[in-house]
Parts: sequence; structure tokens; C-alpha cells
Amino acid sequence: LLDDIVLTHSLFLPTERFLQQLHQQYPGGPWGATRVGGEGPPAHWEEGSGLRRKRAVLAVLLHFLETYKGLLQEEESAGKVIKELYLLIMKDTSLYHELEDEIIKLHQLVETVELKVADETPPPNKQVKPLFRHFRRIDSCLQTRVAFRGSDEIFCRVYMPDHSYVTIRSRLSASVQDILASVTEKLQYSEEQSARGDALILVTMASSGEKAVLQPSEECVFTTLGINSHLFACTRDTFDSLVPLPEEIQVVPGDTEIHRAEPEDVANHLTAFHWELFRCIHELEFVDYVFHGERGRRETANLELLLQRCSEVQHWVGTELLLCEGLGKRAHLLKKLIKIAAICKQNQDMLSFYAIVIGLNNAAVSRLRLTWEKLPGKFKNLFRKFENLTDPCRNHKTYREVLAKMKPPLIPFVNLILKDLTFLHEGSKTLLDGLVNVEKLHCIAEKVRTVRKYRSRPLCLELEASPAQLQTKAYVRQLRVIDNQNLLFELSYKLEPGSQ
Repeated sequence: LLDDIVLTHSLFLPTERFLQQLHQQYPGGPWGATRVGGEGPPAHWEEGSGLRRKRAVLAVLLHFLETYKGLLQEEESAGKVIKELYLLIMKDTSLYHELEDEIIKLHQLVETVELKVADETPPPNKQVKPLFRHFRRIDSCLQTRVAFRGSDEIFCRVYMPDHSYVTIRSRLSASVQDILASVTEKLQYSEEQSARGDALILVTMASSGEKAVLQPSEECVFTTLGINSHLFACTRDTFDSLVPLPEEIQVVPGDTEIHRAEPEDVANHLTAFHWELFRCIHELEFVDYVFHGERGRRETANLELLLQRCSEVQHWVGTELLLCEGLGKRAHLLKKLIKIAAICKQNQDMLSFYAIVIGLNNAAVSRLRLTWEKLPGKFKNLFRKFENLTDPCRNHKTYREVLAKMKPPLIPFVNLILKDLTFLHEGSKTLLDGLVNVEKLHCIAEKVRTVRKYRSRPLCLELEASPAQLQTKAYVRQLRVIDNQNLLFELSYKLEPGSQ
């Protein structure tokens, strides 16, 4: 029950109010104030009820700190309440020796979590962290991935209608208004221009030409961009004239690293990278991603990056196949991709497995009849089994049965976890007649705990550090893909015009 409350409290009680409730149950209330003032605790507390009450509050606070850890660094008000509560608890050390073990553990946790309080001096400048596809630096992509927080800084390019750009340094959680202020400063855009109606707006532009204006109050926009989407700053008059950037990938046939690398190496590096990304996701991000509409957007950057990556792998499969001109070579590559999917499944990397199978089922790929006919019968049968495993019939029954037999560590198909949480959310109300729907919160917490179970053991893959392996690693971590479905169809019809 305690775990359920801590994992789901944000749905019915914001963090600050949740901690304030604990504060009132501890020496911050009127009875606590009299003790601190020197008059001593109420008589009935001497009989042990005070100790039990304090131990209960300590249990909640310890569990809360252990669960949230790094996320608390971003909550200024929560940090203040925790510090006040911590100081009050430390005063109890001499009066309640029975609480010594809990207080020592609390002291260690508070020291570990760098709580943010308004009057503290600002921390020194942090190292800028690279997101996917930002400048495509090899040294950045080979670094082990760490969790992103809202205060982390990144570099970002914001383009103009003529495709020139400015590079800004911004917090990950920056609002659209903050981003535009940085762009305006870089461009030396005058207040006079803004006053006469030439104010800049921020627009997301996909490679397909689809565009949308972002609202000034929106936050964390960097992690919501599509694979080959970009940010544009323009005036409302020039909005209609915006066109996407030229394709970043050369749409001419040519061999890439996948033709030279062994399937085992590609699959293992996919699994290793996706494990890094999966481990960066705080389990509460799954709850916030589904429920943020009720309580305002919170950080789900690490989860959104993994979802982007899943989409990226799907398009990578189609991109590599459709840029391969020779029929025999393309059939060999198709066989290699099915092998990679099989090894990913063996590695219990169901995210990569699912993404590759979905990519091979892309309409632009599945229509290549001549290519599929050249595939050996053994691999045709294997791919049929993969399709059955990813079949969504009966609520993904086959996949769920296979997953239930796996032991950690494993990487699940996270989209399905989000689907389950959405079903739980929309199927019943959080509050009924002013009371918390505990059964709903229990189901949500159970689903979130599966994420904890999947990561309960470390992933151990033996990867060499040879130059060839580093080249494969860099290739896997910085895939260049075409996400424009119309362009993928054009390439498909050029390869096999008559295929059905």
C-alpha cells in the first residue's frame, strides 16, 4: 500500500501538498511546536503512540526519497519542505533513540539527493548534454547515456525561413518563450520589430512538410520533435512559405556499415544502447506521460527519447532496404535484418525486436515481392513466427505470454506499457465522490512495478573495444533515416515498379 501511494500520489495529491501532509503529522503541527518550545510532548504521547506515529511518517518519507531521488532536484518547493521536515526530525534524535536507524538512513538519503531550494547559490555551469542527432559528434554518441533532467543544458539549432540557423544553448525544460528570447538575442531582433507585429513564432517542421506553431507556454519541446523534425523561427507572415530542410541523408544507393557488420554485432550494440536509454527512464515518467493532462506537463524526457528511438529503428529498416539497389544484395540484407531481430529477441531486447519487425512490415518494404521471393524458406518461416509474436490480436496475448516467461534483465516494448496505462486511466476515474479510487491506483502501481522488475538485474553483454566494433557502435547510435513515407514509396517503386 505504501508503494502504491508513493508511486501514484501525484495523480491525486501534488508532491508539495503530499509532503505538507507528512509535515503536519510530524513536529511541525501544534503539538510539535509545544515540544520544541520546551513544554514537552502531550501526555498521551509518552505511552508510545508518538513513537509509532513518527516511525510511520519516517517510513513514508524514506520510501518517497528512495523512489524519487533525482527527480526531486527539479522541485524547488518539494526540496524546501523536505529540508524543513528533515531538520525537525534531526531534533528528535536525542529524544527517540529507537528511531536512530531510520534517522541515519534519512541522513544518508538527504545527502545523496541534492535538493533544490530557492535561496541557495546557483550551481556551477553543467556540462552540455547531447540529444539524438545533435551535431552527430562521434565522441558524444559513444558516451554512456545518462538520465536527462529539466535543468540540463543542450545545444539546439533553430532555423530561419531561408534555412540559415542560429545555435542556442538552452535548458531542456525551457519554454517556447525562453527559446524565442534566446533566438531574438542572437539575431539582434529589435523590440521595434516585435511591436509592429513582426514578432517571431516557433514552428516545428517535419521532413514531410507538416508544420505546427508551438504555444509560448509549452515546455520541453526538444524531446517531442520527430526524427527528422526541426525548429523554425519566423514571423506569421512568412509561416506559409516555410519548407522542410533538404533530406539530411543521401537518397542515392550506397553501402553503409550494416552491409559490412556482422548481425550479432549490430544486434548486441542495439541492445546495449537501448538498455542505456531504458535505464535512464525514471519509473514515474510512465505515469506522468499518460496522466500529465490532468496535472500539467512534467518531465518525461528520457521516456520520449526512447519512444523516438523506437520510431527511428523502424524507419532505419526501411531506409537501408530501399537504398539497396541490387536485388540479390537487397535479399541478403533482408535476411540479415531478420537475423538481427532474432538475436535481439534472444538478448531479450523486445523493443529492438518489435521495431525491426514493424519496419519490415512497412508498406513500402512489404510490397517488394521480388525481394521477399528471393528470401530462403527458413527465413520466411522465421519471419512469420515473428509476425505472430507481434500480432496485436487479443490484446497482444502471444507477446505477453512470451514476456511473462522471461527473467530480468529485459527491455520491453514500452509502447505497450503506455497503452496499458492509458486504458487504466480512461477506464475509471481517479477520484470518486471526493475519495481516491485506490483500486485504480493499485493497478497503475502494479504496472509501473513491472518496469522496476525488468531492470532489477544488470545487463551483461561482452562487447569488444576493437576499431571495427567502435565503428559499428557509432553507426548503431547515430542512425541516418528517411522518415518521409512518400519518399520511401518513391524509392520502393523505383526498385520494383510492378510489385503488388
